[in-house]
Amino acid sequence: MARNYAEQLVAALEAQGVRRIFGLVGDSLNPVVDAVKRSSIEWFHVRNEEAAAFAAGAESQVTGNLAVCAGSCGPGNTHLVQGLYDSHRNGAKVLAIASHIPSQFIGSHYFQETHPESLFAECSGYCEMVNSAAQGATILHHAIQSTMAGNGVSVLVVPGDIASDEAVESPQLNSAIASERPVMHPAQSELDALADAINGSRKVTIFGGAGCRDARDEVFALAEKIKAPVGHAYGGKEFLHYDNPYDVGMSGLLGYGACSEAFDEADLLILLGTDFPYTEFLPRDTATAQVDIKGGNIGRRTTVSYPVTGDVAATITDLLPLIEEKADASFLESMLKVQEKNLRHVIDAYTKNIERHTPIHPEYVSYVLDDLADDDAVFTADTGMCNVWHARYITPTADRTLLASFRHGTMANALPQAIGAAEAVEGRRQVIAMCGDGGLGMLMGELLTMKLHEVPVKAVVYNNSTLGMVKLEMLVAGMPDFGTDHAKVNYADIAEACGIKAFRIEDPKDVESTLKEALAYDGPAVIDVVTDPNALSIPPEISLEQVAGFARAATRTVLEGGVGKMFTMAKSNLRNVPRPSGFKGL
Repeated sequence: MARNYAEQLVAALEAQGVRRIFGLVGDSLNPVVDAVKRSSIEWFHVRNEEAAAFAAGAESQVTGNLAVCAGSCGPGNTHLVQGLYDSHRNGAKVLAIASHIPSQFIGSHYFQETHPESLFAECSGYCEMVNSAAQGATILHHAIQSTMAGNGVSVLVVPGDIASDEAVESPQLNSAIASERPVMHPAQSELDALADAINGSRKVTIFGGAGCRDARDEVFALAEKIKAPVGHAYGGKEFLHYDNPYDVGMSGLLGYGACSEAFDEADLLILLGTDFPYTEFLPRDTATAQVDIKGGNIGRRTTVSYPVTGDVAATITDLLPLIEEKADASFLESMLKVQEKNLRHVIDAYTKNIERHTPIHPEYVSYVLDDLADDDAVFTADTGMCNVWHARYITPTADRTLLASFRHGTMANALPQAIGAAEAVEGRRQVIAMCGDGGLGMLMGELLTMKLHEVPVKAVVYNNSTLGMVKLEMLVAGMPDFGTDHAKVNYADIAEACGIKAFRIEDPKDVESTLKEALAYDGPAVIDVVTDPNALSIPPEISLEQVAGFARAATRTVLEGGVGKMFTMAKSNLRNVPRPSGFKGL
C-alpha cells in the first residue's frame, strides 16, 4: 500500500535513530501522530509545546543525536518558539515539526493561521514549508542535514492536508547524513601573530567557553607552557573546571574566585571558544586575543588585537611549537592564592551557623546536593539564582553534564530539560533539576508529564517566594525591589496531588538526610526546600557605580519605611559582598 508524506517523514526519522517525539497532539498534526503510532518511535506527550522543545534540546545535548519535537498549527507553533530559541542558541540538533493550517487556506486569515516561516526564522538555521509531497521529501533531507551539521534547530512546516498526500520518493532521503564536527586549522599569519604576542607577554590569562568541549587537554597544555591561569565562562565550566590545576573560576554576574583579577592583572588575555556577552566584565585595557571556529564571533564583545579563526584544539596544537616556555610562574601562583582565599570566604559564609539559619541558605543546599549526587549525574538549572548555585557549587567531573538556558536565559527550562535528559539516558544516569519556584510555577504542568511517563527526575525546588535575580537587578540599578515577591507555595503538596513522591525541607538540619533519601528514591520526586529569599548573588568584581546603586536602593527603601527589610537583606548578603578596588565604605 502506498504511504503518505507523514509516514515517509516518520520512516526517515526512524532511519536516523530517533527514539521519541516530544509534543502535544492536535488537528493539523494528527496525520503525523497517526504515523508515529504505527512506528517504533514513541509519542512523548507533554503539557505544553514549549516543554517539548526544551526536552528535545536537552536530549540532543546529552546524546549528540537528532531529537524531535512537534506542535500543531497556530498556538501549538507559538508555544514551541520559546523552547526552540533555547535549543537553537545552545546548538542542539533538533528537528521541529510545525504543522500548519490546510494549504488551500494559507493567506486567507483562516482560523489559527500564523506565518511559521517568519515565526521561526530567528530561532532556526533552516525553516521551510512543505508545499507538496514531492518537494517535502527533498526538504526533509535538507532539514535533517542542516541541524546535524551544527546549524542549530531545523523547522519543517507541514500543512495538515499535505501530510496526508501520497508520498513521492526522493533520492536525497537515501543520503547518509554528515554529522561530524569539522576541524579547522588557523591561517599561519594569524597563528604567528598570536605566538609573538604570547612570547612578548609576561602575564597571560586564558578564558575558555563551550568551544573548549573537545580541547581540554590542549588548553591545559598551553596553560602549563605559558604558566597561565585558566578561567571559564558558564558554558565552559563543564569542560574546564574539574581537576584544573590552573583554575581561577568564572567571571560575570555568576562569577566567583580570581577570574576578574586575572583579567585585570594580565598583559594578554586569550579568549578560547567563547562568545562571552557581558562586555562590562571584560577588561578594557588588556591586549586581547580570540580563537573561535566561527570567525563572525571574533571582536564583537571587546577589542581584539589578535584574531584567530580556527578550532580551539587544532589552533593550540599548531601554536604550541611556536611559543617559548615561560619559567616565571609567579603570576599563576599569585592568582591561585587569590582563588583559594576567595573560595574559602564563600565556603565559610554558608557553613557557619547553618543549623540556626532559617530560611535555609541556598548555597548550603547546593553544596550538599553536589556532594550527594552521582559522579555522572546530569544537572539542569533554571535561569535566575539557580544559575548562580549551579555555576558556583555544582562540581563537574569527567562524566557529569551541566545543562541550562546558557544563551537564551529563559525561565522554566530546568524541569523540561531534565525530562528530556532523563529520557535520553533511559535510567542509566541520575538526573537532577535545580528549579526556581518562579520557573517551576511557569511550566508546573510538566509535573504531570513527569508522572505520566514516570520520568525519574529529582526536582529540587529552591522555594524562596521571590524572583531573586530580578530583585538583584533592581538593587544594582538603585531601585527598591518591587513586584518580585509572591505568596508562599508548598510545592511538595502540589507534587503529591500529582501523584509524585514529595519531600519538604524547612529545617537546615534536615537538608542532608532528606536529600539523600530523595536521591535514592526509585522514581520521580520533588524536593521542596524553603530557602532564604534575600540570598542574592553579588558579582566577584563590583564597581563603585553598582555600590552606589545598592546605596540608593537602601536609602529609598528606608525612606519608604522598609528598614526591617533592608536589615534582613544586609544580614543575608554580608557574607557574599566583596570589596571593590578602592572601596572604603558607604
